[in-house]
Amino acid sequence: MKKQAFNPFLPGWEYIPDGEPYVFGDRVYHYGSHDRFGGEGFCLNTYVCWSAPVDDLGNWTYHGEIYDTRNDPFNREGKWTGYAPDMCRGADGRYYLYYAINNDSVMSVAVCDEPAGRFEFYGHIKTADGRIYGTKPGDVFCFDPGVLLDDDGTVHLYMGFSPTWELADDISGALAAARIDGAYHFELERDMLTIKVEPDMVCPGMLHSKGTSFEGYGFFEAPSIRKFNGKYYFIYSSEHYHELCYGIGDSPKGPFTYGGVLISDVDVGINGNTEFLNYPSNNHGSLEKIGDEYYIFHHRHTNKTMYSRQACAEKITMLPDGHFLQAEVTSCGLNGGPLRGCGEYEARIASYLSSTGGCSDYGWGMLDSMPYFTQMGEDGVGSGVQYIAYMGDGAWTAFKYFEFEGGEKISVSVRGDGAGEFEVATERGGAPVVRIPIAPSEEFVLYTSEDTLPTGTYPLYLTYRGNGHVDFISFKLYFDQR
Repeated sequence: MKKQAFNPFLPGWEYIPDGEPYVFGDRVYHYGSHDRFGGEGFCLNTYVCWSAPVDDLGNWTYHGEIYDTRNDPFNREGKWTGYAPDMCRGADGRYYLYYAINNDSVMSVAVCDEPAGRFEFYGHIKTADGRIYGTKPGDVFCFDPGVLLDDDGTVHLYMGFSPTWELADDISGALAAARIDGAYHFELERDMLTIKVEPDMVCPGMLHSKGTSFEGYGFFEAPSIRKFNGKYYFIYSSEHYHELCYGIGDSPKGPFTYGGVLISDVDVGINGNTEFLNYPSNNHGSLEKIGDEYYIFHHRHTNKTMYSRQACAEKITMLPDGHFLQAEVTSCGLNGGPLRGCGEYEARIASYLSSTGGCSDYGWGMLDSMPYFTQMGEDGVGSGVQYIAYMGDGAWTAFKYFEFEGGEKISVSVRGDGAGEFEVATERGGAPVVRIPIAPSEEFVLYTSEDTLPTGTYPLYLTYRGNGHVDFISFKLYFDQR
């Protein structure tokens, strides 16, 4: 039996945001930046890679570090970190990793003969006269690359950044001298480095989108590019930051027309929802076709900060006209269907998490009374066990979706000074179908109920009611064998 796939789809101790998925051969490779558990800044760890068989998306292999940015001449002392990268297989069959180092407006490239081997520094994006692009005032801010080798052999690079009103008064350094009004397209020579055609804007930022199809969904950051069925899809993080949107066009150079929202990591827009169902902050990811299905990769936030993000993915539907329906955030995105109604599941695969008063923005800090995802142990490979911390009265979480035969029971493993119960419902705000009494304990204890779950495919909504607070690490679905 193949492994089930969950969200986040990598182990709980791994923090890979800004996902760029690519199918090479019979495997899908996941590239991204690399956050640190407990980190106080973005992307503090080195670039690593994971991959899975295209027909077994719950079975991910860790390939380890693929590139250390200290190989870059601009970062020999290792003072800076590598931000969100993108990947392209060149016409020569080699693999090119595009990235930017924080504190600079320069785009760099590393190269390798294998998709998950050890990359070596290759060069910086430059103009035809050899000048490193980004070093001249008025150059486009070199940030968040997206890259595509088209079928005709042309190389297309996208990058840019455009602040919202709230960020406009907080710009300094390289940002202050650069062009930051939207996302731009560059055509490169076949050396994968040299700019062949002067850049053109392909998606305007919030402050420049009025009167365009992108008005209300202006470009913020995170450009990515894909080609499906002869159409070009420009994927980006919008001015609303928690969602990934897209433009669609007939040419990689644009023009692109706004297509819609691909995913919101708080499910704003799903079934008419307008409230945050999880803790929001920035988003970054892309589309990929794996087998016959399309998936949108994105990330979620943990640990009460913007700096410990984890990779998630959802199946997404392409309509006959080439547009996409917005994907829903679930616990079973890559699984190909609902999870089994029997087994033990980690609480970290929750789709939603909220206090009784709602969700505050990770970007602006959280109230101490709010629950959050965190882990036991330090940052590092295999070192931490993740759980939901500090659920107080009215705090709730949801897991979507499971398939039940009928008659299954549910137990929860929790610890803390809380005394009360977990209410288990099959819809948000619905009447509880199971109640599980909870008592104070310093260690994780498994609590159960004699109530059983009904037949069907549905989500589980768990709400804590009582005094104090509890940490929630896992739950078990099972048939009583007595």
